[in-house]
Amino acid sequence: MIKFNVFGKKMSVVKKDQQWLLFNESDTGMRSRVYDVVIPQDLDIAELATYLDDIFHEYSSDKHPKVVKLD
Repeated sequence: MIKFNVFGKKMSVVKKDQQWLLFNESDTGMRSRVYDVVIPQDLDIAELATYLDDIFHEYSSDKHPKVVKLD
């Protein structure tokens, strides 16, 4: 599982059966699947942050100007 801060929102990406799955992460550890965003299966891990930035750029703000991969 790869976690990201997507313009202030915690999200995670998991690869299952050669398909990337996107999830919203809650502060309590619950995950909910995001079905309306399809991540191309041929994207490399290094390209995920850029892809999420492109998809969710309208949520950018002064406080959260970019997508950040979390440890």
